[in-house]
Order: sequence, then C-alpha cells, then structure tokens
Amino acid sequence: MCGIAGWIDYETDVGENASILNRMSNSLARRGPDTKGFHKERHACLLHRRLIVIDPKNGNQPMRIAYNDEDYTLVYNGELYNTDEIRKELLSLGYTFKGHSDTEVLLVSFIHWREKCVEKFNGIFAFAVWDTKEQTLFFARDRIGVKPLFFYNYEKGLIFASEIKTLLCNPKVTPGIDEEGLMEIFFIGPGRTPGNGIIKGIKELLPGEYAYFSKDNGLVRKKYWALKARPFEDNFNVAVEKTRYLVIDAVKRQLVSDVPLCCFLSGGLDSSIISKIAADYYVYNNKGQLSTYSVDYVDNEKYFQKSLFQPNSDSEYIEIMINAIKSKHHYVLLKNESLVKSLYEATLARDLPGMADIDSSLLLLCKEIKNEFTVALSGECSDEIFGGYPWYHNKEILFSNIFPWSRSLDIRKRILKKGLLKNADEYVRQKYLDTIKHTDKLLNESKINSRMREMFMLNINWFMQTLLDRKDRMSMYNGLEVRVPFCDYRIVEYAYNMPWEIKSFKGREKGILREAMKGILPDSIVFRKKSPYPKTHNPIYFDLVKKEIMKILKNKNSILSQILDYDNIYEIVEHPESMKSLWYGQLMGVEQVLAYIIQINYWLNEYKIDIT
Repeated sequence: MCGIAGWIDYETDVGENASILNRMSNSLARRGPDTKGFHKERHACLLHRRLIVIDPKNGNQPMRIAYNDEDYTLVYNGELYNTDEIRKELLSLGYTFKGHSDTEVLLVSFIHWREKCVEKFNGIFAFAVWDTKEQTLFFARDRIGVKPLFFYNYEKGLIFASEIKTLLCNPKVTPGIDEEGLMEIFFIGPGRTPGNGIIKGIKELLPGEYAYFSKDNGLVRKKYWALKARPFEDNFNVAVEKTRYLVIDAVKRQLVSDVPLCCFLSGGLDSSIISKIAADYYVYNNKGQLSTYSVDYVDNEKYFQKSLFQPNSDSEYIEIMINAIKSKHHYVLLKNESLVKSLYEATLARDLPGMADIDSSLLLLCKEIKNEFTVALSGECSDEIFGGYPWYHNKEILFSNIFPWSRSLDIRKRILKKGLLKNADEYVRQKYLDTIKHTDKLLNESKINSRMREMFMLNINWFMQTLLDRKDRMSMYNGLEVRVPFCDYRIVEYAYNMPWEIKSFKGREKGILREAMKGILPDSIVFRKKSPYPKTHNPIYFDLVKKEIMKILKNKNSILSQILDYDNIYEIVEHPESMKSLWYGQLMGVEQVLAYIIQINYWLNEYKIDIT
C-alpha cells in the first residue's frame, strides 16, 4: 500500500518544478512512510511513497521496465490477490521476473495486455503507467473502489494523486467550491456523489474505470466493469456452499504479507468470520497466534441504550470469539476527549469533513494498531451486499423513493440559512434517480427482487463508498494497510444476482451468510443480531462537542456565519431532542451533526476554501 501522484503537461518541462513535486510527495508521506521515489521526464513526473508490505527488496517504485523498444513506468497503490496465477500465465508467455512483488506482475501485465489487464486482476488498486515512447498516461482503479484516485484535468495537462491534499500542493489547482460543492457537503455529506471531488475541477476516477491521457486525444475515460443482472441458477444448498467458498477464499488470499498482520474483531458476524478464517489459517500454516483488535469508549457500558440500529453491546461477543479462536486480543479504550480532539486530524486525513467521531475513533484505533502491525483485515461491506442494514428489512423504508440512510433533509435544511441552497430536494432526488436508472435488471423479476437490486446499487455506490473512503483515509494516515475481503468482486457479483428469498434466509439480515458459517463460528455469533460500528454513548461527548460548537458560533465573522443559521444551531445545542431525523444512517445523531459542523469549519479554514 502506498501513495501515488503524477503530473503530465505537454507544454512545459514539469521536471523543473522540484519544489512543487517535493511538496506533492511530502503530502503523501503518511501513506508511504518507508521509502519515496520520483520518475522525471520533460512532460511527465510520477511520484511514489511506499508502505512496504510485499517484497521489500524488489518492489520499489516508480518501477520502470524497458521492453523491446518501449519504456514503461508504473506507480501503484494496492494489492493483487491473484498475483501467483497471473505470474504463472505471464511466465508461460515468455516473460521473466526479478522479484515476487505484485507491482512487477501488474506492470508486466499492462505491457502484455494493455488496458485489458484490469480485467485479469483480483485486488484493490489505483495505478498509473507512463508510456515514454507514446507519451501517454494510462490510469485505472479497482472494480469496487477500495483504493482512491483523484485527478485534475486542464488544457494540455493532468495531475493525479491518491489524495486531494496532494493535488492542492500544485498551484494549477485552487481550493474553491461552488454551489454544487456546497450541495455535496450539506445534502449528500459525509458521502459524495461518485466521481465528485467536491473542490472545483477535482474529480475521482470511478470504481471499475480506466482512462488514457494523451496530447492528441486529451482525457478518455472508460468503464471496464459494472454489475450485470444474470439468472441465478443455484439452489439454496449450492448457494450456501458457494458463499462459504468465496468468503473463505477471499480471506485466505488477503492474508499474504511479508510484514505483521492482524484482524479487527468487534464480535459482530463479519469481523468474526474474517478472524476465524485467519486464525485457522495461522494454525494450519504454523504462523503462530493471530492478533485481534477491538475499540470501545470510556464508560460506554454504563450509558449504552438499546435501539433498532444497535440492539446490544459488543463486549460479551468479543470474549466468545477470543475464546473460540485463541487470538491475542487488544482492547483499545478511547477517551471522549481524544475523540473530539481528533476530529481535526480526521478532517486532515480525509481532506473533507467526514463521519465525525466515527472517523476520529477509527483514526485513533488505527494509530494504536500501527504500533505493532502494518496490515489488518476488516469486515466492511458485508452489510451492503448481503442485506445487513435495517432498511433492507423495513418495508416502509425499503420502498421509499429516497436514500434510505438519509430519508429526510429536514435537519440539513434547518442548519442552513434560508434560501441559500434552494434546489436541495431536486439535487438529492436526481442523484437517487440516476442510480436507479442505471441498475441492471432481468425481465419479469418480482417486485421484491427488482427493488433489492436497486437497494444493492444504492448501497454499494453511495453508503459503502463512504465507509471505504473512511477506512482508507483513517488507516493510511497512520501508515496502516487495511484489507476488506468482502469487497472481492466475485462475492459482490454473486450476491448481486442472488434472489432475496435466499439471501435473507429465514427472514434474517445476511441470512445466507449466517447459514454458510454454521459449524464454523459459535452459534451465538452466527445468530447474533446485526450491530453497527461502536460509537460513544457517554453524555460527556455531547458536552465536549457543545463547547467546541459554541466557540465557532461566537465568531460572527467566520465563513460559516454566512452559511449557517446560528439561531437554529443554538436551538439544537440547547434542545438536542428537537432533532427528529438522522443525518446519515444510524451512526450520525445530534452529537455527530454538531461534530460534522466542527469539521466543516476546520476544513474551510485549514484548506483556505474559497466559496464562489
């Protein structure tokens, strides 16, 4: 895992801009703390910051290979999980390799298959290849969008990077947002419209997309992967077996590492599955004892209250799993004061206001894990593909024609000055409809299966992307690589075409996954009701956030004073019970809304955002 960047300009010598290139490289230092590298030509410069995971000796980048009369240079962020299969195929075609890194396999794959190489890869990646002879850049992103890749396209030039802050190090890019950017922040945030970089001119390559940039043709983008509706031909028993195989295979593939590896373990179904498979793999391969990590908050048990979204706490289930897999477990207990303080660092990590303390807690957890490990496995994205969220099972919510995690815009409108963003409902509605329109279906599908395909697309294109964005930024900010086995595209494709009556076996969320794990996990874990990522329930957190908000509200000359309705925010602070609707799913209640405002204020000032 790494940080990558590059600058292509067909009218200037980019290599002469050493100070700019150094700033760009330094901005990625936290993603790649181990080594750095540059490849400079007159019209192109590729930058790389490396976090060493595989083949320390032979995996350095930028990686350059001369083949016949051609010359290719690669920068790459990610991991390939089918490296061995691709290497064997390339060896049979006559290619040779200096080391065992997936970096070298990826570059040779591009040399042989060109853009078709991405169809061969099973992994998470964002990479770019510069063709010196043709003076052309090729860049691509993995199918699911686990690894980020932002870019800024201007006349005869293109700048790309793993993070927005890196683009902003280049004077070609100015930190401004317009009405669309404000719509995204206040009515879509902390999510983003796919491909939207919020800051004017900044875009993100879409999941499953590649692009070419050349002097003659400019930027040409193409989608190489999308979910397609296909008849599901497996019966229930076969579906159980295939689900079990795909999940176990995905986890095992992602346990390959030349550096220490651990697992997140919350006691929920998804992290328990991954930890169990990993622990068994460690025993079978004599790799010692697996380490696992969980996070909680000071006095959380004291203040925990059951809800529709969080019916029980995690602690007893964590203990069950520790005993079952004999892992060396690490409890990370966070102070609420640290959560608030880290709201600012989490904003820097994400380059945008994010999921408030949901982000800052993950940042602190990753910081703790990094003290001992470089790689971790996590259970994200199972809920989106196997129907784990409550909105899949509540018919009133399921058939509402709106994003299920943000069914009302009332609280969002309430904090803004009246008349500032007049077409918010239409803006959000169109985003929803665009997703529905591009959902691939079979003819004559039942009403429920047709709707579940739409929900699948809404969740993986929007809600899941927010969580993946969060996971990448908070972990890589600490130089920690976090892998997400449930994002294996084979699992996603299989789950997309699975009928709802199979997927929700016995009317349960993730019913098929539970059935597939019977006999592997303890029954108490298999049949546990879904519980989300833990958040603080301690009232001290609200008090701390309130103090921070009051500092902002007292500044009548701030940028926010031109945007927000301070009177209504005072009302929310003094009467939090008046906030009737959730901001963004189950994780963002009143405390997180206030924390989100704190992050917005910090972002506007720290990044010197100009609102036009």
